[in-house]
Amino acid sequence: MRQSGVFSAIYVVLSSSAHSPSPKLRMHVSMPKASLFPHFPSIIAFLKQLARDVLVKRRKLKRVAGIDQEELLDPEKLADADSLFMEINGVRIHHKTCHHETPAEVKEDAFLLRGNGVASVGLPMILLHGFGASVFSWNRVMPPLARISGSTVLAFDRPAFGLTSRIGCIENSASLNPYTTAFSTLATLSFIDKLGARKAILVGHSAGCLVTLNTYFESPERVAALILVAPAILAPFYISKAVKHGELRNKNKREGYSDLAVAKNHFSRFWIGLGNLFVLIAVLVLKMTQEMAHMVVSIYIKVVASLLRSAVSIMLVRVLIDKFGILAIQKSFYDANRVTRQVIGGYTKPLQAKGWERALLEYMIALLKGFILKSKSPISRSLGEITCPVVVITGDTDRIVPAWNARRLAQAIPGSTYIVLNNCGHLPQEEKPNEFIDIVERFIVLGFQC
Repeated sequence: MRQSGVFSAIYVVLSSSAHSPSPKLRMHVSMPKASLFPHFPSIIAFLKQLARDVLVKRRKLKRVAGIDQEELLDPEKLADADSLFMEINGVRIHHKTCHHETPAEVKEDAFLLRGNGVASVGLPMILLHGFGASVFSWNRVMPPLARISGSTVLAFDRPAFGLTSRIGCIENSASLNPYTTAFSTLATLSFIDKLGARKAILVGHSAGCLVTLNTYFESPERVAALILVAPAILAPFYISKAVKHGELRNKNKREGYSDLAVAKNHFSRFWIGLGNLFVLIAVLVLKMTQEMAHMVVSIYIKVVASLLRSAVSIMLVRVLIDKFGILAIQKSFYDANRVTRQVIGGYTKPLQAKGWERALLEYMIALLKGFILKSKSPISRSLGEITCPVVVITGDTDRIVPAWNARRLAQAIPGSTYIVLNNCGHLPQEEKPNEFIDIVERFIVLGFQC
């Protein structure tokens, strides 16, 4: 009842502010002028509609994006005939494989051009989907990719998506958070081991590209090549030539500097010692400040995490997915006519799994923590250190990740190839599967031929 009361209050306030407020309300609520905030009325209308939807659907929301929410199932009960599961750190990872029979004489890393003109390199491929997707997004290209690679192609559902098992709140757990990029990186390396390969070609789509790059920097010797499709990674605004070629050098060495001469000068030793003392004090103060800031940030994260785990947030997720889920799928395509019932069914099937909304919120919490705490430097700063073959593929009308960002990302990676597909949106592997396969095959031929 409290949650219903909260949304009722929000609705009343928004309804009042959207129209001419009474004089009494004007005394307590100062509304921005429309001339200063031209989009404010539309934002108020959207929030008002959202509050109304939550109020109406709080009891009646039995279907989300057309999926019945009254009888949700364990993810494994939704598995297809070709579905496989592998446990990693207590998480049952759903995956699918596509095999290609390779002649006995073709070994790993050996390039082969078959009689029918199909390239084969004898290396497995690991496919990583983007946000809100699953192995379904790779269905159309897995068989031809297996033929091109001359080996096994494996796609898996990252935690919070697809049919991978949902894990609840892991705040006090000592194990690795399954909703982090670090866990997906671990899973990628585990699947390379499962395939019995020394290294593999990693293919990432959208947010999955972040996992491919993290896997490369974690174990570059295990990655043969990177195929980045519509990469959802913010490209650096400044690309340094020194960083690009790995030529950073220390140029601070001065000639004729004698430590012995300074040591003999007692006056210099006094001032150097005093300077070191001030530096030490400054470092201690800075460390204390950082610890206090870290404490404040930690409290902030815990508060936000508690809000995101509340029943209100779960209801909001359901309402948002119901209102915008299918629309987001349609906007990912250049040609909306390609969004068939089969496509919608493939993307909405995971909404039948128990705990799908809680897992999505846990993923968002992990994303928030990673962004705020920033335990590692941004991956965009390390792009110049990549030495394996790389191709960046994007659509010219991508509404999710603009093509210009993909171009700059490619420019930041030495020796990479950048290819744009015309009349294509955010899902080249689904919207233009034949062109996508042709690009990958040419990339294999140029990148691995002896």
